[in-house]
Amino acid sequence: MGAMSRNRNRVRTLFFSDLHLGCPYARVEPFLDLLNQHEPQYIYIVGDFIDGWRLRKRWHWEPVYNAILSRLFEMSQTGTKIFYTPGNHDDFLRSFRFKFDFVEIADQFIHHCPNGRRILVTHGDKFDQVEKKAKWISVMGSFLYDSICWADQRVNRWRRHYNLSRWPLAATIKKNVKSAVQFVSDFEDSLMLHAKSLECQGVICGHIHTPIVVEKHGITYYNTGDWIENSTALLEYTDGRYEIIDVPHETNPDAAQVIPLDPAEVERRRQELMAAALGVDLRGSDEAPVLAVPFHADESR
Repeated sequence: MGAMSRNRNRVRTLFFSDLHLGCPYARVEPFLDLLNQHEPQYIYIVGDFIDGWRLRKRWHWEPVYNAILSRLFEMSQTGTKIFYTPGNHDDFLRSFRFKFDFVEIADQFIHHCPNGRRILVTHGDKFDQVEKKAKWISVMGSFLYDSICWADQRVNRWRRHYNLSRWPLAATIKKNVKSAVQFVSDFEDSLMLHAKSLECQGVICGHIHTPIVVEKHGITYYNTGDWIENSTALLEYTDGRYEIIDVPHETNPDAAQVIPLDPAEVERRRQELMAAALGVDLRGSDEAPVLAVPFHADESR
C-alpha cells in the first residue's frame, strides 16, 4: 500500500458526479482506477452516486461497488475530507438523518479555492424545470434513456469487435436534438445566476451528463460529466487550476484489488445506505454540515 500511495497523483480536490451505482451501464472500473490514481485533500460527490430509482425497481450490486466504497473509506481515514450533495436519483439522502463520520451531506456547498474564489457545488436537479414541475416526465425519460444506453452498449461492442473507434450514441442524440440543446443552455444559465446570487465566482454541478466548462454572466460553469455516457471528473490542482479529465475505458486488471480496511464495517455501512434507499427510517444526528449552504426554493428562479 505504501508504494501505491507514493505513485498516486496528489491534487487538491476531486469532483465527480453521476456514477449511478446500481445501473448496469455504469463504468465503475474506470472510476475505481481514478480513485486509485489520485490522492486528493477534498472530494465532492456531486450527486447520483447511488441510483436509488433503479435499486428500488431491481436490485443490482456488483463486487466492484464494495471496492469503490472501501477506497473512499480508506481515503477518508487517511485525511481526505468528503462532501456529498445528493441528486434526484439519490434524493433519499436529502432527508437522511443518520450522520456518517466519513462524509458530510448537504444540498449545496461553497468551496473555497486557493486564490480566494468561491465555487458553488450542487448536483443541479433543482434547476431542471422538468424535474421540478413534471417529475413523471423525468421518470418516463429515464426509461427512454435506458434504451439508448442499451443500444449504445451493443453498438460499441460491435464496433470494438471490428477495431472501430467508440461512437457516443447518447451524446450524439442529445447534440442533434434542438430542444435538448436549449434545455442544456437554460440549465447552465439558471445555475450560474444562482451562483452569482450567492456571491460565488463559479458553479460545479452534474445531472445532465455533459462535461463542459463555460464562462458567462461573469461566472465559470463546470459540469463534471458522468460515468454512463462518459468517464469524466473535474480536478482542482494546488495552484488553483481546474481540469476535466476523461478516464480511459480500458480498465486496469489490478484496479479492483483494493483491500477494505475493515470488511465488516464496509458491509455494515453499505447495508445502511441501501436500507435508506429502500425507505427504511434510520434516525440519527440532524446536525448540519459546517460547509453546507441552506437551499431556498425561491433562489432557483
